[in-house]
Amino acid sequence: MNKIEPSIENRVCAIYSDNKPEFILIQPADRRELKSLDKEIEHIKCLTDFPFAFAAFEITDLNKELSPWNAPPVFGNEPFGSGAGETLDHLENTLIPELKGRFGSELPIILGGYSLAGLFSLWAAYTSKSFNSAAAVSPSVWFPNWLDFIESRTPFAKSIYLSLGKKEERTRNITMAAVGDNIRRQYEILKENGSSCVLEWNEGNHFNEPEVRTARGFAWCINSRFI
Repeated sequence: MNKIEPSIENRVCAIYSDNKPEFILIQPADRRELKSLDKEIEHIKCLTDFPFAFAAFEITDLNKELSPWNAPPVFGNEPFGSGAGETLDHLENTLIPELKGRFGSELPIILGGYSLAGLFSLWAAYTSKSFNSAAAVSPSVWFPNWLDFIESRTPFAKSIYLSLGKKEERTRNITMAAVGDNIRRQYEILKENGSSCVLEWNEGNHFNEPEVRTARGFAWCINSRFI
């Protein structure tokens, strides 16, 4: 698999590609995640035989760039901003056209991410028609007012992967402890809407093998072929 590391509109971006890819995978990633992409790609390729292109673009301010709306801090003193719209604009107007120009304008797009990037991927699946599928891996669905947002909406994405660690809801932080009940409700709403979806439970807490879990999410989206 070929790899290049261009900077697209001043954003660090790592792009991998098989010959003649059939899917384009996109992931928002912080600096730590960018360093573990080789391992993630290796796991995806172990789980699917379909060729794909993969692009990870750097997020430097997670709380701002991936948050769909403003929210108070839940740990530390840093509040959440409302920069998800700008990040989505970057995807739709810059990165996706670049990738389609390289690999094919008709290729389906799968958006995925871990933690707050997982929440962003879910939000984008409800907000934009650009994505055929979304992999929301250990998504931050504890985010304030998230259930209110999805209760009256149906995602544009044809299929959605959800996962959570079995210990993630066992936390003293009251806000974040809602993640278990909220992801169960997220799954119920998707099923009620007739969406193709799955909810997988992983061993351990939020920090167990994120790159392996993310790989499983992307592979499920590829193998489901949005049916």
